[in-house]
Amino acid sequence: MQLKLSASRLPLTTILLIAPFFLWGTAMVAMKGVLPHTTPLFMAGVRLLPAGVLILMAGALMGKSQPQSWMAWLWIAIFGIVNGTLFQGFLAEGLVRTGAGLGSVMIDSQPLAVALLSLWLFQERIGFWGWLGLGLGVSGISLIGLPDEWILHLFTAPVHLTIGNWQQLLDSGEWLMLLAALSMAVGTVLIRFVMQYVDPVVATGWHMIIGGLPLWAMSSVFETQQWQNLTISDGLALGYATVFGSAIAYGLFFYFAASGSLTSLSSLTFLTPVFALLFGNIFLQEILSPLQWVGVGLTLISIYLINQRDTLAGEKSITQKAEV
Repeated sequence: MQLKLSASRLPLTTILLIAPFFLWGTAMVAMKGVLPHTTPLFMAGVRLLPAGVLILMAGALMGKSQPQSWMAWLWIAIFGIVNGTLFQGFLAEGLVRTGAGLGSVMIDSQPLAVALLSLWLFQERIGFWGWLGLGLGVSGISLIGLPDEWILHLFTAPVHLTIGNWQQLLDSGEWLMLLAALSMAVGTVLIRFVMQYVDPVVATGWHMIIGGLPLWAMSSVFETQQWQNLTISDGLALGYATVFGSAIAYGLFFYFAASGSLTSLSSLTFLTPVFALLFGNIFLQEILSPLQWVGVGLTLISIYLINQRDTLAGEKSITQKAEV
């Protein structure tokens, strides 16, 4: 793994490079711990709206300009609905039905969808390593999301699929997390269009606010007892997920992206579910089945292969030339 920043050899810079992924992974654990005392849509809105305000304040201090045209606001609104409302809504609802670590693995499978969308929209090359990663990723997600009995009986006896089987599958948290990953993937692609009209840091702040408002609106209609049962420790966990898991994590991410280290950051994406799995096991006693652990391993390998496909292809090309 090669970091592009010349200062990246310094311990502090290395820690800061890893920090966003540590914060995202641990924020997932914090949110899971709060869910028994609140509601998912309300929690999703809490994570977005205050973080958006903090990012806009930081952008103002950095001298970032605000959106100037209706096209800028249109793209920010689309970005906010997809990467804010849908992503955080599916994520929060999925956390109710699955563990923080497993959910994080599903969320961070979004590079698979990004690769396919980039191939379709921007004709970006996937290559051998990318396709291998996509194949492993599909296999890994299947092992994580499909019921164990379906997989265990696949080679021994046919599985009789009933309406109840499909309902169980569709109601599972893993598939809600997959929908969240797809929303995040579309949002990742949308940022290319958003950046044509507005600074990405400012767009990130506004998209959190615009995306959070519908979540609170739906929470007021469909949910009750959103905050009445929250404890002081719950408030601290929500504050951590909002300030550190959203505002600071995204702020660090865009700071290093602006410094030319986006490739390095992408290669570190696989660390997010590692942190979530580790702390989910420590604090929430989350346990995965053996098949799900295999799926986690395949998914993490696939994410690495997709993020590093150009580097791997380059190393292979250099090796072949040296042999000639």
